[in-house]
Amino acid sequence: MASVTIQSVKKSFGAVDILYGVDIAIDDGSFTVLVGPSGCGKSTLLRMIAGLEEISSGEIRIGDKRVNDLPPKQRDIAMVFQNYALYPHMTVGKNMAFSLSLAKMETSVIDAKVARAAEILALTPLLDRYPRQLSGGQRQRVAMGRAIVRDPKVFLFDEPLSNLDAKLRVAMRSEIKELHQRLKTTCVYVTHDQIEAMTMADKIVVMRDGRIEQTGSPLDLYDRPVNSFVAGFIGSPAMNFLPGTLRLQGGAAHVELGDGTQLDAPANAGGSDGQPVLIGTRPEHLTLATEGGIPSQVVVVEPTGAETLVSCRHEGAELSVVFRERHNFAPGSTIHLLPDVQRSHLFDASSGQRLVA
Repeated sequence: MASVTIQSVKKSFGAVDILYGVDIAIDDGSFTVLVGPSGCGKSTLLRMIAGLEEISSGEIRIGDKRVNDLPPKQRDIAMVFQNYALYPHMTVGKNMAFSLSLAKMETSVIDAKVARAAEILALTPLLDRYPRQLSGGQRQRVAMGRAIVRDPKVFLFDEPLSNLDAKLRVAMRSEIKELHQRLKTTCVYVTHDQIEAMTMADKIVVMRDGRIEQTGSPLDLYDRPVNSFVAGFIGSPAMNFLPGTLRLQGGAAHVELGDGTQLDAPANAGGSDGQPVLIGTRPEHLTLATEGGIPSQVVVVEPTGAETLVSCRHEGAELSVVFRERHNFAPGSTIHLLPDVQRSHLFDASSGQRLVA
């Protein structure tokens, strides 16, 4: 096991900048997830840790070793790819043993390592099959097994579940998390799926356009997003944002929406009187108001069994609401919604930065 330290790392392809001075400290034995929209640079950063992409400037260290100029095979890492990258002409056992055979390990050692990995991943009955005879989830386990046998200091995962169906993706999330808890090996995991990030990570690094927006534990990012981008990216369904104007009167603060609706501002919110703001509230933190609240036109009602997801519209802004209770709202009808002021967030309308007193 080893920590991974990324210091002032930049990456350019010719005149095009991809990463702008990224700094991340990944603890030994942790499970760190790099998350962000497509094109934000997360996979490029992972490939730079692996040695598959050159670093334009900055430094990457694995443990206490600077690895900028080391080839992948000398970095003591193992990578699991999105497309599995299995050899179709080799059995499961030979796929898992291939890197050890290249290293000219003794057959008995190779067999022991493959058997251990196969047992951990429930692949023992499949060792004589070929990749074409396996399901997607089984192929992904073989790819992980091939990484495990190398006993690396760091596991690197590049969107390993994106080719699986929804149900299998959920099952594999649990398997990978359980695997990490058993092996205690440092893991760096790339995904664009924030649900994967929330459920698997010890630490999440949210990236956008080659920069880090926020780093922290899943609940830190959920409860205390530093800006509207992180707030809208983390959480499903996404946070609702309503534009308004901050009003400060006699020590009290409220947000005035475009139609004149007034909402209490969060207790710890900063900002100045008359400042254009966005008030953010998560779908599960909205309730039906007995009086006042945000008048919202019901657009779509989606019952899921345990919850009911209601899509609404207020003054052109979209609102999503999650009710634990069952409601039979008619599309086109008007309901009044009240945000939980203790769980609301206030953001500057222009910069998107969270306003905290």
